[in-house]
Amino acid sequence: MPRLELLLAVVGALGVVIVALSARLHRWPVSEPLIALAAGVVLGPAVTGLLDLPDIVADHTTLHHGAEILLALSVMGVALRYPFRAIRAHWRRLAILLVIVMPAMALISTGLAMWALGIPFAVALLLGSALCPTDPVLASSAVTGDAAEQDLPEHDRQLLSLESGANDGLALPLVLVALAVATPLTAAQAALETGWQIIGALVVGVLAGVSAARALHFSERHHAAENGPILMFTLLLALLVLGVSGLLEVNGIFAAFVAGLAFNVASVGDERLVEVEIDEAINQFAVLPFFVALGAMLPWEEWERLGWGAVVLTAAVLVLRRPPVLLLLRRPLGLGVRDAAFLGWFGPVGVAAVFYLTEEAARTGADPLLLGVGTMVVVASTVAHGVSAAPGRALFRAAARRDARRPDRTPG
Repeated sequence: MPRLELLLAVVGALGVVIVALSARLHRWPVSEPLIALAAGVVLGPAVTGLLDLPDIVADHTTLHHGAEILLALSVMGVALRYPFRAIRAHWRRLAILLVIVMPAMALISTGLAMWALGIPFAVALLLGSALCPTDPVLASSAVTGDAAEQDLPEHDRQLLSLESGANDGLALPLVLVALAVATPLTAAQAALETGWQIIGALVVGVLAGVSAARALHFSERHHAAENGPILMFTLLLALLVLGVSGLLEVNGIFAAFVAGLAFNVASVGDERLVEVEIDEAINQFAVLPFFVALGAMLPWEEWERLGWGAVVLTAAVLVLRRPPVLLLLRRPLGLGVRDAAFLGWFGPVGVAAVFYLTEEAARTGADPLLLGVGTMVVVASTVAHGVSAAPGRALFRAAARRDARRPDRTPG
């Protein structure tokens, strides 16, 4: 059976089911990525073989390009999800999360990899830096939708969304540091590339976002555009930014996030009301083909060769990479214990990790160990965070209600 036709049929069927059950889905212990991943595994070579794709070790470019597009769309959605005044209110917390927490997560994952697998520091650092970003695609399952708005405080949802949007692109300097340690890339070359990619992304993002907002404002003022095309406006803007960034060789993911912020700031009146719909469109459609393909391209043979050390590492990364750091820093972050525990657990490893793992593979050659362990962590995170999102929100809501009935206790 042709691969593309089968993939389209599966994605279409999943999309119909997810749309039909969207009102209930966020109350169930499942998520859109988890459903799509399971479908990919069932259709892939490991089970039925209907979707016969090479595994990620044999072909890392397919998932790399898919991850880049999905991340650009996702971080654009994050930047548009909240009014800019809400984003500005979190700048201090975001600085701590980006400057302290993200490097700490990279180093913790690096140390765990050296301990569990006995691999050299340079190889472990490549893995740790790829696993450090908080994934916006998986995080959205916990913090978006009516159920999340009812269960979670707005500031927690905003903080996790904004962190996951910002650190996907800003993880690049850490990856370049790891490449400088593990490859002939020098520190000076890594610093120069970091500056070019980040500063270039800022310029591209600001110019694109402001120009797009002004163009849309002009169009609406003169009634030059219909509602249908407007709903696709920011999706197309994300693709435009990604394409321009690729031509200039700057960080397209960070540029998309900056473009979303700039668009957010420059928009006026009711212009944002349609743009926020981008996030639901991403969750229901753009996510599905990527995770179906990922499920069909998992390196099962490599997982078997890795043995129990990789399983131990995977569990340790999920438990130790992030939760202890946020609990230790909860006072500087202004979080209660309950908020720090929730935000610590729901910092998933997902599409961003696949992107950086395949970026490293493109620069150094496909390392079966890195791609094998990395995809194992991604799958485990997709399952663990997909299953626990709804129950985790319910526990948070119940604890908040108990605290509200005890005025003598400090909330959180």
